[in-house]
Amino acid sequence: MHLTTNLWLLSLMLISPLSGATPSTQPIHKASQVYDTTDQLPLPNKGNIAVHDPNILLWENYYYLFKGGFHIPIFRTQNLTGPWEQVGTVLSQDSIIDMKNRSRPWAPTTIQQNGTFYCYYSVSQSGSQDSAIGVATSTSLDSNGGKWTDHGAVIRTGKGTDSHIWPYNITNAIDPSFITDNETGASYLNFGSFWHDIWQVPLSENLLSVQDSDAPDAKQLTFIPEQKQKPEEGSWMSFREGYYYAWFSHGQCCQFRGGFPARGHEYDIRVGRSESVRGPFLDRHGDKLLDGGGTIVYASNHGEVYAPGGLGVLAGNDSVPDILYYHYLNTTVGFRNGEAHLGWNYLRYDDGWPVVLDGIDISSSAGSILPVPRWLALTISM
Repeated sequence: MHLTTNLWLLSLMLISPLSGATPSTQPIHKASQVYDTTDQLPLPNKGNIAVHDPNILLWENYYYLFKGGFHIPIFRTQNLTGPWEQVGTVLSQDSIIDMKNRSRPWAPTTIQQNGTFYCYYSVSQSGSQDSAIGVATSTSLDSNGGKWTDHGAVIRTGKGTDSHIWPYNITNAIDPSFITDNETGASYLNFGSFWHDIWQVPLSENLLSVQDSDAPDAKQLTFIPEQKQKPEEGSWMSFREGYYYAWFSHGQCCQFRGGFPARGHEYDIRVGRSESVRGPFLDRHGDKLLDGGGTIVYASNHGEVYAPGGLGVLAGNDSVPDILYYHYLNTTVGFRNGEAHLGWNYLRYDDGWPVVLDGIDISSSAGSILPVPRWLALTISM
């Protein structure tokens, strides 16, 4: 650990806003606060690519990574540790959503349904509620990233069409994620950040618009009642053995120009679960996410990993465990927004609650994950 070097890096930092979240109002602390972190959590497997709010899709023996940036860059690899090759972009030009920053959407989420790929993306001005979630589609992913069609905004907040409709008039349309109800087949869009936290709305059958757009059947997923600003964003939803898991990032993600937040107020990864895709979601202690609950799954650790978040979960199967992936700041590298890197870990479940495993990499060079060896299977089942 080179504290002197890192302090020197910090003195040179010029942090530019990255996300639509409002900067934290928590007290700021010296850089040494960064290193006072738990050693109880494991280090990550390194993804070896700079990324903020990563999204990964496994398709035909390749991992495809979508990230915020000019026209939404697409990378692919045959191993989560890389190397990653850029193969194209989702958008061939600026988003057709007429608002600021439409050349550089962020926090994309790409899914595949019935032979079509849907990429939901955020367009926003940092620190503003003037935001939109757009969607683009493609019928293929290939060595060129596919050929995409931009369909424009699904929802808008702050300004624009339907932004006056509840709950868009009190929320922030960034950080989209997607989930399908296993029983009904209905699909939902999760979104939100800081302005009344995270929400969910049902999508129409074509997945390009919200069902009943004039009066959406919206559900709030998370909330912190006692705080004016709600530091929860970057939602994700996964399903396993009868439970829907609502994942989210909590705390200050970035913009550390003035100093660091108090320990525990930087980004970390939290979760709650429910037997219904619509909630309510409870944490491991039985506290509702709507009452400020949330079980911490991954956080700053070993004085090396700082402010992990912007997560996703790759679903496993009978022979492969679920994989939690995220971005994090490596304190031996620096704290600029552009220095966030991909990290990932296997998950095991303790009484149905996800627990991050030590940095175990059993990826095959062929792109799929090798069957779990017996020793690891025993570890996961413990």
